[in-house]
Amino acid sequence: MSQTRPATVRPIGVYILSGLAVDATVKPKSPRLLAIDAIRGYLVEIDVETNNTVVLNPYSVADWIGATGLAVWQNTVWFTRGSSVFTCTLTRPEAETPHLSTPRLLTELPYQADGVAVWESTLYVTCQKAGYIYVYANGSSDWSQKIRQPGIGIENITATESALWVCDRTEQSVFCLDRATGDLNFAALTPFSSPTGITFYPQTSPETSSETSPETSSETSPETSSETSEDASINAVNTDICYVAYADEEVYIRDDPNSADPYQVTFRDRTFIHPLYIHHNAAEHYTLSNGYLTEIEYVEELLPLEDVPSLSNVEWRIALPADTLRQKVRSVTPVGHAFTEEIQDGQRVAVYRFDELTPFEAGLIGWKATVEMYSIKHTLTPRDVESAPSLSADFQQRYLVDDDELSMDHPLIQKAAKEAVGTETNILRKALKIRNYVYDKLAYGIQPKIDTPDIALARGVGSCGEYVGLLLALFRLNGIACRTIGRYKCPQKSELRNLPLEPDYNHVWLEFYVPDIGWLPMESNVDDVLEQGPYPTRFFMGLAWYHTELGKGIPFAKLKADNRPEKFSLSDLAINHIRFTIRAELDPSQQS
Repeated sequence: MSQTRPATVRPIGVYILSGLAVDATVKPKSPRLLAIDAIRGYLVEIDVETNNTVVLNPYSVADWIGATGLAVWQNTVWFTRGSSVFTCTLTRPEAETPHLSTPRLLTELPYQADGVAVWESTLYVTCQKAGYIYVYANGSSDWSQKIRQPGIGIENITATESALWVCDRTEQSVFCLDRATGDLNFAALTPFSSPTGITFYPQTSPETSSETSPETSSETSPETSSETSEDASINAVNTDICYVAYADEEVYIRDDPNSADPYQVTFRDRTFIHPLYIHHNAAEHYTLSNGYLTEIEYVEELLPLEDVPSLSNVEWRIALPADTLRQKVRSVTPVGHAFTEEIQDGQRVAVYRFDELTPFEAGLIGWKATVEMYSIKHTLTPRDVESAPSLSADFQQRYLVDDDELSMDHPLIQKAAKEAVGTETNILRKALKIRNYVYDKLAYGIQPKIDTPDIALARGVGSCGEYVGLLLALFRLNGIACRTIGRYKCPQKSELRNLPLEPDYNHVWLEFYVPDIGWLPMESNVDDVLEQGPYPTRFFMGLAWYHTELGKGIPFAKLKADNRPEKFSLSDLAINHIRFTIRAELDPSQQS
């Protein structure tokens, strides 16, 4: 089998893949992915190299319609449908079509059974409504243990010798749990939304190495390097591929020649299987996952809306992409006009200087950067920060003050700051309680301008900038240092390589600081997806690969001139253009 980097698997004739497993008994010695199409009731076998798709249950699809979870151990298959768990046998006679026995009911849950996994004689079944993973031992129909689910969404699951690997549709994450205790080892964000199945696929065939199949491997973690001895139990070197299935809808333009308006916006199902790359750093409590080499172009086009007076001795500053744990800048070059690079409060800034800008002068000012952008998820518990020291005097002066019209002295905001945290003292719990409080109080809506936090809170509706303003105010009033970050997100179309992609809006989020740990990211409004919660924590201490970090804690763009008018705005002078071009997918364990 080829050892080149695995590609996206796109089986044909399927609509919603749910559940994922590996059958290593295929002959010739080449494992196959198995998955369920929940809409058609197909149990499909997929060749990862050719995408060839075979329906294994052509005469019993009715028994499988609506099935969600799938597990295989040797020649036995388990699947979930409704609140039930079924089992059957899969045999592959020589030179004959594979045969599935009639499904047999094994056990029933009080609620919907979502995912299923097996390791030797132990069965694991996930149940979102109950909030637990039920454990069944030695073929029993009664559970003997239950493990709390790590996320809030519908979860699917696979098992290895030492770990349970859980993918959560709402959390857009994969969680690695200790198989014996259920404790969280780490979490990793998936590169696409709505993961619906997970498994580990051996790259080496059973013929050459019988110890690399999911049934016998002693270590099936996808990482290929380790930083400390603490990582060794998870980051063992191996060749298994972590495959994740995805299923959702995508918008497309339908051409209807019989309509007076032939181009119509509609939806279609999208489902595929993609490798998940993970690099876990236990010592620093974070995990990187799939990244993309991306070219980012930011350009200001001089295009005055009206007669702007001449500006003399002009200094125009535009923030550059930052180097962070998850974002590595390979190169930066000017567009249109040369710049000098400076460091402002630890941030890289492009500085453009002009002796004069005259009325209606044309021109382009900007930069082009080549950047590695990965997903990151920090795994910290309140216990990890229980003994964190107090903020330094410098951080208190810089990050606990009202320096951006945050209304921190307004009675409504001061009352909200107290209500949000109550008697909580742990910094992580305080941060999460404040986020949840803001999500309870605000609903997302784009406003014509960014209002101050007191106005947004009273209105109950806010844009991402107003979410950030309210979060900043409540964090700072509760003694948590924080700052604004962001500016743009790359369009989430990583399959469209070498084509310019333009975001529809700009976007901001924030970082908060934990002494002895560092700055941790937190999205502004994106996780506010359920009315009154519970809210996912995918972007609490985490960012997806498509977030672009520009100008942390400093203005993104600023213009100074000797004769700048008092009410002058950059939007009066120029219109900005931003575009992304995705060049390649990256494995974080092989960072440059």
